[in-house]
Amino acid sequence: MGKENKLGFWLLTALVVGNMVGSGIFMLPRSLSEAASPAGVIAAWLFTGFGVLMLALVFGNLGIRKPNITGGPQIYAKELFKSGSQASALSGFMASWGYWIGNLAGIVAVITTFAGYLSAFFPILTSETPWFTIGHFTMKVGNGLTFIVCTLLLWGIHFIIFRGLESAGKLNFAATAAKVIGFFLFIIACLFAFEKSNILPFVAVRVDAAGETIGMISQVNHAALNTLWAFIGIESAVVFTGRAKNQADIKRATVLGLFIALAIYIGISILAMGILDQQTLIHSDKPLIDAIEIVLGPIGGKLLAAVGLISLFGSTIGWIMLSAEVPYQAAKQGLFPKAFLKENKKGLPVYSLIMTNGLSQLFIFSTVSKSIAGAFDFIVLIATLAYLIPYFISSIFSLKLALTGETYVAARSRWLDGFIALLATIYSTWMIIAGTANLRTFIYGVILLVSGIVFYRPQTKRAVSSKKEESLSA
Repeated sequence: MGKENKLGFWLLTALVVGNMVGSGIFMLPRSLSEAASPAGVIAAWLFTGFGVLMLALVFGNLGIRKPNITGGPQIYAKELFKSGSQASALSGFMASWGYWIGNLAGIVAVITTFAGYLSAFFPILTSETPWFTIGHFTMKVGNGLTFIVCTLLLWGIHFIIFRGLESAGKLNFAATAAKVIGFFLFIIACLFAFEKSNILPFVAVRVDAAGETIGMISQVNHAALNTLWAFIGIESAVVFTGRAKNQADIKRATVLGLFIALAIYIGISILAMGILDQQTLIHSDKPLIDAIEIVLGPIGGKLLAAVGLISLFGSTIGWIMLSAEVPYQAAKQGLFPKAFLKENKKGLPVYSLIMTNGLSQLFIFSTVSKSIAGAFDFIVLIATLAYLIPYFISSIFSLKLALTGETYVAARSRWLDGFIALLATIYSTWMIIAGTANLRTFIYGVILLVSGIVFYRPQTKRAVSSKKEESLSA
């Protein structure tokens, strides 16, 4: 692998921050206000922040202790069982498949949010005017143009990445730096317009679609699923373990990226609730722009929209880089077809990149029939459970290493890592239970994972055939 495809500490940190502080920062203030009262939202951020910190430490430890296992947290599923066994191959494939599909949803969540903030400059993107009708389906102007914008962004970045991984990483770094500076300036500006009355009552019940009252614990559980989406991408540095210049940078980049993102998320989430009343926040397609316009007027909205577009552009680069790496690394582990190993002259996984963006294009069709906010919620619903399972597997694998003592010399670090892995396992389990309590989320999650079986069986047959050929030749 050429030096141009190696990533240093700051580029890895930018990938972590850039992938986490993507679509969530722009749309979650609305989703969270709908899910919980202000007290529930803050409790969810603190709970999720602690849980994800434990996961970040797990990822960092695994990156150091198992540097030969590259490709992301889903790959560890294969290591939980005896090497070469059917259980090892199946668990590794299913986890990789679910994680990859979840990443595709992540790409589209960022891209659809980009279209939402572009509408600040081109309001026609939200137009409800009918464009054309086919049978019972009517295409609205806004939905059709949004689809075109999302498609152009997806394939435009596809060709940027083709120019080289390091150059794409530097572009992502520049966009991430711009977003971090812009969001901290947003926080400072909004401090002067915070209205305490907008977050009162601080503790209040919520009512679901069936008219049933939702208590505080249920609010926190529901909001925590949304806040977890904000931290999806925490594993970005781990996915690129095989392309890191220094393995020690994996843990440092992951933890630093988490704290930067957490500071931005909590600050913006609380301030958005203090500037907009809850009903306005719940019904906003671009809540941060609506909030800053109250502080600085229309010019403030335009400036933040510009920062948002730069931010989301960089996040899209990071998400596509991450997503294309997943099946490539899975193929290196023998879990995906060998075609995904195909590289171009610069060492980029060309086949994996094409397949990743081709499938992402299918997800983008959700913008045709839904509003920008509706498409975002639909995509997040599909993706969240897909990430929880690899996170749970990583925690279990780290706990297994600590209990068996594999790769450890010092007992003190072994038991500390074991305790961290136990907390990460408890957190992942809690979130899986909370997520699957919603029948719709559970069904989508099961469909997502089971769909991979169609591709797994042919892959298994090829693996068996190749083993037979090897034994005959021997």
